[in-house]
Amino acid sequence: MTPEIIDAFGYLLIGMITVFTVLALVVLTGRLIIWGVNQTTKEIPSVKKSATNISEIHQEISAQKMAAIVAAVDIVTQGKGKITSIKKVN
Repeated sequence: MTPEIIDAFGYLLIGMITVFTVLALVVLTGRLIIWGVNQTTKEIPSVKKSATNISEIHQEISAQKMAAIVAAVDIVTQGKGKITSIKKVN
């Protein structure tokens, strides 16, 4: 083998090792940041209030709006969709 080929393979090996090292450092730094954030922050419990039965849904939404929503879901899902809850967004 000629010295140029040997030098080229040497540069190739050095470049691959450098790329692997940098990517490994990025992954390890990301994991360290995620671990640190998870250790220092507290999870805020979410409060979910949903209408559990149809009578509660009817009290919140008028019959005309309910019929329009049901018809729209039926058309979009081609009769395969089912409404489980409806919530008013502020």
